[in-house]
Amino acid sequence: MNDATLRAVYGLKYNPFLPTLPPQALWSLPGAEAFALRLETLTIHGGFALITGEPGQGKSKTLHWLSEKLRQVPDLSIGVMERPQSSMADFYRELGDIFGVPLSLANRYGGFKSLRARWQAHCDSTLHRAVLLIDEAQEVSSQCLTELRLLQSSRFDSESLLFTVLCGDSRLGDRFRLPELLPLGSRIRARLPLGPLAPETLKEYLDFALTQAGHPQLMTPELMETLAAHAAGNLRVLTHMAAELLTTAASRNLPRLDERLYLELFTPTPKARRTEKR
Repeated sequence: MNDATLRAVYGLKYNPFLPTLPPQALWSLPGAEAFALRLETLTIHGGFALITGEPGQGKSKTLHWLSEKLRQVPDLSIGVMERPQSSMADFYRELGDIFGVPLSLANRYGGFKSLRARWQAHCDSTLHRAVLLIDEAQEVSSQCLTELRLLQSSRFDSESLLFTVLCGDSRLGDRFRLPELLPLGSRIRARLPLGPLAPETLKEYLDFALTQAGHPQLMTPELMETLAAHAAGNLRVLTHMAAELLTTAASRNLPRLDERLYLELFTPTPKARRTEKR
């Protein structure tokens, strides 16, 4: 069943359990609002911020939500790095594309000066630093992270020309304990560590997602409690289960998603349980 048909069956504005969500459907995780307020202040001074968490705990969606939040700040320039695993040459090439600076890869020092001049001009004309968002930042090489630190440092490290938000899994936080990245780790001015969510918080997310999608009564309260209790505190696990329930219910033309459907789809059969026991 395609997504348009599924939405039509339940009168949904969009499928609330797919990754492609509109901005108004992005949910702020606990602690994200305070983190965003802190970052709005830090964009005046520059530096680094960090979002970390295990897979499925909402890092990328939080960075997406944060980008929408920051875009509401007047005169704030925001760039997003799409290829964090780049070599040094491609890293410079992408920075040039993001900030509209033509770079010659044969002259890296010239590129270094051109990027800093662009960021300095932005600092001089507005109250804010330009912002660079890097998702999956655990894939950025140590050489590129060090280059970025040096790129945005000015006046004997008393001024930062850029504000960078790094987002990645726990490997990223661990890397900042390594000798070659300790100087960058010590410059991180705000951190948002994401962890497993309590069932009550996951239920709040389901309430929010269904309300924003236009059908707050799509799931029974019992089903929402069951999903929240069995998602292991992981948003991705929760949305995957909910998406499967929604697709199955639409194919059967069920008026509402309930706990009985959950038990049918996710309870192991006696044969499966015997196999697991053996």
